[in-house]
Amino acid sequence: MPNPKRRHSAQRGAKRRTHYKASAETWSVDATTGESHLRHRAHWSEGKLYYRGKVVVDKAPAAPEAEGKQ
Repeated sequence: MPNPKRRHSAQRGAKRRTHYKASAETWSVDATTGESHLRHRAHWSEGKLYYRGKVVVDKAPAAPEAEGKQ
């Protein structure tokens, strides 16, 4: 495996890393619920999971019929 012949200075590494910048997260407002959320991610609102304005998962309580059957 190749190794550098001479040591690189810390300044050289710092120059290379100057272009890595942190960016602010992009927030959006959902049209159906009116809640703000991170873009391209699902979000919970009132027990329901929304993605792009549509309900993906509805976390409703289980029906009593299903509990009695075994």
